[in-house]
Order: sequence, then C-alpha cells, then structure tokens
Amino acid sequence: MGVAIKFAATELNNAMVVFLRNAFGLLALAPVLLRHGAAKLRTERLGMHIARCVIGLSAMYCFFFAIAHMPLAEAMLLNYSTPLYVPFIAWLWLQERPSAGLIPVVLVGFIGVSLILRPSNPAAAGWVGLVGLASGVMAAGAFVAIRRLARTEPALRIVFYFTALSLLISALPLPWMWQMPDARALLLMAMAGGCATLAQICLTRAYALAPAAQVAPFNYLVVVFAALWGWLIWNERSDALSIVGALLVVGSSLLALRQREGAKRATQQ
Repeated sequence: MGVAIKFAATELNNAMVVFLRNAFGLLALAPVLLRHGAAKLRTERLGMHIARCVIGLSAMYCFFFAIAHMPLAEAMLLNYSTPLYVPFIAWLWLQERPSAGLIPVVLVGFIGVSLILRPSNPAAAGWVGLVGLASGVMAAGAFVAIRRLARTEPALRIVFYFTALSLLISALPLPWMWQMPDARALLLMAMAGGCATLAQICLTRAYALAPAAQVAPFNYLVVVFAALWGWLIWNERSDALSIVGALLVVGSSLLALRQREGAKRATQQ
C-alpha cells in the first residue's frame, strides 16, 4: 500500500489520496458485505464508531502526508510505533493503569523516535517528521477505540463503519481540493485501497485468533519491506543513527505488547 500511495502522491494532493483510498477500500469491502448481509451492520454504538473514525481518519491524513514527504521506511515506522502510546491512551481513556515495568520499555522506544526525528536527519526533521509522529499517536488512539468497540462489535462491522464514515468525511474538502485523477493514479489508488482493506480484515482476524504479542512481529515486517522498496525504487537509505532508532522503536514496541499481554493473562487468572 505504501508504495502505491507514494507514487500516487506525486500526482494527487493529500485530500484526494485519502478520499480515493477510502472509496476503493469500500469497493473492495463490498463482496464481503454482500455475502454477510446488511443485518450484520446494525449497531447501537454509532457514536463510538464516529469517534473511532475521526481519530483513525486523522491518523490516515498524517500517515499519507508523511509517506509523500519522508523516506517510506521511516514514515511506516513512525506510524507503527503505536504500542508506545497505547498504554498511556488506555490509561486516560479506559483507566487501565500501565505496569511499572512498561515505563522504561516505552522510554527506550521514545529514545528511538528521537533518533529518527533528530534535527541532523534531514529526511525526518522538522514539522514533516512531527506529522509522521502524529500519525502514530492518533493510530494508537484509534486502536484503543477499536478495543472498546470490540467488546460488542464484530470485526466486519468495525471495518465497514470506519471505511464508510471515512469516505463521507474525506469527501467534504473535495469541492476545494478536487483533482481529476488519470488512469495511472486510479490504478495506484485501487491497489492501495484494496490492499489496505484486505490487510485490515486479515490483521483483525489475526488478532482474534492469537495474542497481540505473537501477531505483532509479523506486522513489523511491513517496515522491512518498506525499507527494501524504498531503497530499490527511490534509492532511500537510512543513516546509522536512524537504523539504531528504528531497532529501538521496533524492539520496545514488541516488548510493550508482550508486557501488556502478560498483564492481561495475570489479571484473567
């Protein structure tokens, strides 16, 4: 998805990229919706779906902007640093107090983020890097919202309302931001929307079948492939400090997930 977004962003503004991603995402979801029927989509938690959508869509705007203006791997990494922020957002929102052992792990992750966003790194310094960081923070908020929704809502319903509401909201600025996409841009956005929706369904299903700590290492392969594609297509190369920062972020994020899973099991016992 990231590769398609980065190519499309050379022709379309960010508002168009977000709108088309949601349009093609909903189109990709249509066969699944037809199979399960409209009855599966009825909800009594529309307000929570709207809140999740606003947070998640804000993360999407920031994420796609970062992909367009930063090296692909670093934009992906900042977005995938969500486990560092989830404990604090869950503490504020769900009153889930983080364990004492989680704090130093998260601090190490923040050191990694600071190495990536340091002023001497021209690829990620300044407000562009902060937008990438904001995508991770807001994605963490969306993740906490999903956890609240998942208590009563099935995965398909959560994905549908996010995609449909995101399409409606992202259409609002189009009277001022509309660009006519050519065939190449439409193909790229169709790939991005389809891949994103499929990935969202697969990831939601994976988290339903296995603990987050077991799924997350495979999820972080996204950063590895992003670095590979960024190098092959755009000759993007990270310096030594950025690589160290990336390792700290990934390592601490995985440890944070493991600690949260361990705390959950201890509570359930």
